[in-house]
Amino acid sequence: MKALRTIASWIYTMVIAMRHRLYDWGVFKSYTFDIPIVCIGNITVGGTGKTPAAEFLLSSLSASYNIALLSRGYGRRTKGYREVSASDSYLNVGDEALQVKLKFPQTVVIVAEDRVAAIQRIRKEHPEVNLILMDDGFQHRRVRAKINILIMDATRPVESDKMLPLGSLRDLRSRLSAAHFFIVTKCPEDMSPLDRRLWCNKLRSIAYQKIYFSTISQLPVVPLFEYEDREEPIFGQQAILMSGIGNPRPFVRAANERFNVVSKCIFADHHRYSIDDLKMVYKKLQRNPRAIILMTEKDAVKLRRSKRLPERLRRAMYYQPIEMTLVDGPDRNFIGHLVSEIEHIDDDNRVGAVR
Repeated sequence: MKALRTIASWIYTMVIAMRHRLYDWGVFKSYTFDIPIVCIGNITVGGTGKTPAAEFLLSSLSASYNIALLSRGYGRRTKGYREVSASDSYLNVGDEALQVKLKFPQTVVIVAEDRVAAIQRIRKEHPEVNLILMDDGFQHRRVRAKINILIMDATRPVESDKMLPLGSLRDLRSRLSAAHFFIVTKCPEDMSPLDRRLWCNKLRSIAYQKIYFSTISQLPVVPLFEYEDREEPIFGQQAILMSGIGNPRPFVRAANERFNVVSKCIFADHHRYSIDDLKMVYKKLQRNPRAIILMTEKDAVKLRRSKRLPERLRRAMYYQPIEMTLVDGPDRNFIGHLVSEIEHIDDDNRVGAVR
């Protein structure tokens, strides 16, 4: 079995390498636009923290820019260009895009497979937009972003990883040199200067971009459904965990620090919850009647409209909001440096679709 995966990994690597060469040689066309495009991406599959990073950028830049977030809308059952509204179902727009729209209702959020056509349509339909955040677009080389921000998971160093399907790399390690900024996510809050220096040394052996470190802050848990007589969860209370995200380990670890986790229901990324899934969770609740059911924000987006759940289950459901914050270090002025790059005028980003 490993031999087959090794062969598949080799073939995948060759295909990805050839695709990049065709773009580099100009056989495949890339497009630039008359609006700054900031790409938030990674080179691994699953849960590096792109969505918290996108929310961090929206929170930090919205006072200065009219921003549109452009996403593929992974996992949706629709196709083509679609503007996300707060009343949408995640099935039609994707769970992550809807999560962002619910948290930033004034932001234009678009899902589309064809990023070039989507940017052209955003320019036409939303002339007020003067900055586009392109979520998960690092491999989408038809669009030449002005700035590439590469998100890296501190718990999964890329230098020891392998290409799919042997490992979690979906792109070549050499592509790290195409990034303008690195954000290492899920770092401990007390990350030592030595650990930061080791990360910098590893990344700068490949590239010379600015490197920042961040952690995920756990905010107070929020009830999924409102009840006036609901009691707030307390520290050490029993909890049943629900998770359908790419890398649930940080969520589980943080929950263990605050609650007495008695059971876990861990599903694949972008999981669509079925009646059977919820029956299983309900049975766990019946066995642990004092427990709360704690889920991630992405799971909450999927279940917020569930109307046929037993009231006992609805009363027990909470979700864990999170936010990305930068770890103290010698240079925390990430937003200042980012804005300087956004405002920098260069010949490749003056007219629309020039190449």
